[in-house]
Amino acid sequence: MVSAAEMLSVAAFLEGYHAQAFPSFGSERMGAPVVAFCRLDDKEIRLREPVMTPDALIVQDPTLLHQVDLFNGLDTRGYLVVNTRRSYRDLGLGDYVKKFPPHHISTVAATEWALEYIGRPLPNVALLGAFAAMTRRVTLESVMAAVRQKFPGKLGDDNAAAAAKAYDSIRTN
Repeated sequence: MVSAAEMLSVAAFLEGYHAQAFPSFGSERMGAPVVAFCRLDDKEIRLREPVMTPDALIVQDPTLLHQVDLFNGLDTRGYLVVNTRRSYRDLGLGDYVKKFPPHHISTVAATEWALEYIGRPLPNVALLGAFAAMTRRVTLESVMAAVRQKFPGKLGDDNAAAAAKAYDSIRTN
């Protein structure tokens, strides 16, 4: 998700936004959950601290849903994207997501699409496609350009295709 936050900030920058991306690592062991933040704004961003009240939350690993307080600070007018084919009810979040507008929540099969398009279970770029479709804060074209900048050649093209698949899955629902 650190790379995803960076690519999202590049996509936003390409559209004229000010953007800031940064990870937050604890002192935990290697492989521990990592949080990454991305701020987007029309004006210069001077704040340099963690995001306490996010407008959107992208959950790459659904196994963390009940292990870590992921939703702290997320307003029910915000956006929630979770990498899974399972329903929010099946994830144990049915009552929680009822508070959100229906078009502000989505589950996406990002890992499956990453496997299909890039051959590895790296869902971050597909999740960015879903984020773009849901929020309309950045365009799919800017996400794809940022992805291709980060991963030139076939890898970038394949990741961009996974992002487009996720984008299309949201736009057609």
